[in-house]
Amino acid sequence: MYVESPPDRVALFEEVGPHHLQRVLAAPVDDRRYLHWDELRRRTAPEGVNHREWWFVLKLGRRTTARNLPMTTTKGDVLHFGLPGRAQRLLHFVDQHCAGEIASDAVVTSDGAARCRYLENSLMKEAIRPSQLEGATTSRLAAKEMLRTGRAPADRSERMIVNNYRGMEFIRDGIGDRLTPDAVLRLHSILTEGTLDDPADVGRLQTAGDERVAVFDRTTGKLLHRPPPAGELAARLRALCDFANAQDDGDEFVHPVVRAITLHFWLGHDHPFADGNGRTARALFYWSMRTQGYWLAEYLAISRILQQAPAQYSRAYVHTETDDGDLTYFLLHQLAVVERAVEELHRYLTDRVEDQQRISVALRADADLNHRQAALLGHAVRNIDATYTFAGHANAHRVSHETARNDLRALEARGLLVRETRSRPIRFGAAPGLTDRIARGDRRPSPSTSPE
Repeated sequence: MYVESPPDRVALFEEVGPHHLQRVLAAPVDDRRYLHWDELRRRTAPEGVNHREWWFVLKLGRRTTARNLPMTTTKGDVLHFGLPGRAQRLLHFVDQHCAGEIASDAVVTSDGAARCRYLENSLMKEAIRPSQLEGATTSRLAAKEMLRTGRAPADRSERMIVNNYRGMEFIRDGIGDRLTPDAVLRLHSILTEGTLDDPADVGRLQTAGDERVAVFDRTTGKLLHRPPPAGELAARLRALCDFANAQDDGDEFVHPVVRAITLHFWLGHDHPFADGNGRTARALFYWSMRTQGYWLAEYLAISRILQQAPAQYSRAYVHTETDDGDLTYFLLHQLAVVERAVEELHRYLTDRVEDQQRISVALRADADLNHRQAALLGHAVRNIDATYTFAGHANAHRVSHETARNDLRALEARGLLVRETRSRPIRFGAAPGLTDRIARGDRRPSPSTSPE
């Protein structure tokens, strides 16, 4: 990924000079798209200016409204950001949808048990996707089966997924409301255990004796970023934690979502670990969002979206690092990712509500089901991992063991339930594709049905 760095600011100022300044500043320049020089140079310049003069006007306006952050890049630039209209709109969107109530009849917010199930499923997705972003090759179905059953990981890819799952749990329950360097090291240890070439690199910052890890383009081999020297890492990590824990007051206020995205960029830029920097950076974003009141963030499948367009993710880093530490590029990219993740969550919730309504109608219309069987199937659709026994069904509906047995065996015969092999007592679970089977009124056996 080649990105051309912007022209030198001092050279541009001298080039424009006092004789051309009035003409250049009067040009009809529009900065709504917040283009990097590498993109701007390929577009048609506004009337009356060339590309370098166009860039000069944009940079002048951006620096006038920029806010500095307490971080310096490896090039010596003070990290800073602006809030163009698009960023303000996206921040407003996140405020509305991630810190308040979801505007839906939604299963997730109204049903405590469903909320826990969705959270567990989200944790699994966010365990799988970052691992695939980092190179894990395990399929999504195999990964979910491993996490649900608790079986031991069979290879490095599966270990990465288990680690990410444990890391997400640590973010929720282990770090607390204040970030410390030790907590970051512990988080890295959880995320990388059993996956690094040298086990000694797990949970520790690189030191002066280590070969510092630079970032190269995977296709061209070109150096994209050289992180700060190892001797600076401990102090930079303390500064990162201080920023994460800062109490905003008066004019020093930094929007909480900007703060979370800054942490993501900061750790990724410093690259303090031999490996696992990206996983740790994204985990800190989740922690920061959650502790600052954006509770919905833990339900968002952000890593899945990043995995779909990894080049855009990398380019957002490179644009910031090549343009004097202007974090706005990375900020706009991450806000757009969050917006898309929220929209996908809303579509999921809408689909769940529609599924529930469709299933309720289908169950009421099925003359072959008694009320006990209809109730059990309705529960199974809402609790896809639930299991059922003869005794439990008999107790729930105050019927005999024989009646309960007949109920469950009839549902098994129709392919709506499947029996777990080698389980005692005998347990039944939802058949694959249960929702669609009910909606179709299936009467044929499921291929997964097991003989007694």
